[in-house]
Amino acid sequence: MGIPTQAMKILVTGGCGYTGVLLTQALLESGHQVTVVDIQWFGNALEPHPALTVVEQDIREMDPSLLEGVEVIFHLANIANDPSVDLDPTLSWEVNVLAAMQLAEGSVRAGVKRFIYASSGSVYGVQNAERVTEELPLVPISVYNKTKMVAERVLLSYAGQMEIYCVRPATVCGVSPRQRLDVAVNMLTFQALENGKITVFGGDQTRPNIHIKDLVRIYLHLLDSAAAPGIYNAGFENLSIREIAERVQAAVPCEIITTPSNDPRSYRLCSDKLLATGFAPGHSVAEAMQDLQAAHTAGAVTNHPRCHNVKWMNSVIGNYAK
Repeated sequence: MGIPTQAMKILVTGGCGYTGVLLTQALLESGHQVTVVDIQWFGNALEPHPALTVVEQDIREMDPSLLEGVEVIFHLANIANDPSVDLDPTLSWEVNVLAAMQLAEGSVRAGVKRFIYASSGSVYGVQNAERVTEELPLVPISVYNKTKMVAERVLLSYAGQMEIYCVRPATVCGVSPRQRLDVAVNMLTFQALENGKITVFGGDQTRPNIHIKDLVRIYLHLLDSAAAPGIYNAGFENLSIREIAERVQAAVPCEIITTPSNDPRSYRLCSDKLLATGFAPGHSVAEAMQDLQAAHTAGAVTNHPRCHNVKWMNSVIGNYAK
């Protein structure tokens, strides 16, 4: 099918989110016209731009007219991570799955050419394989994992009507205007900076990681490249939680406290399929730690409740559950 490489009309759901803000900024810098649809539970950190339209709207009730003339959709809007989904599983199924299907239906009717979906590497659940590739069976063990898996299946059912890309990111790290401090690298680095100590639950679990700048670069790569539609892992540093803590300790002197954990999730992403399309990572976990340390020193990152999904959602979710 293909899309032109010149400036396009692009819709980003969740464009006010942790990754969405940086993706939106990058699309605008590339000369595209961007519409962001976001419920703005966590506010709106996007700067005004003549080519940007921001619509504060529940993705479950998105105005179909917003799809008119749109060539590409980046679908990032979702209730993210296990604890957030567990606050209201029914709401999460509606937002993460039902809304994705509604958006795909509307996109086909509107003539959208390319649909790029932010899934999650967590759909693999517990995997002992040294190379967790896209062909392995999924073993989702939480409601969040299951919503992402089902949304993928729903969206891929539209593959004959538009180009569908499902990106399975590793755990994201780094600094964003809509900061998160409840993901592994960011959380442990911030603990060291604030308290001089790190609490590690378990430690043997292996998690893949990706710098937020590289994740944005992947989305741009799939926008402009001739990469075939389909599923792509996106993670380049597979580290145990203990290894992450030790790297933080090397950068920010601190005490590491280890406690038992009942979290069995452990897997190692292999992103060779993505690398074969010509993408090359340019950022690292170490860089994310340095970025966070610099932002903390400058006072740009603080321990605001908005930086923790569950803490903040507890105060707003009751207004949106139906």
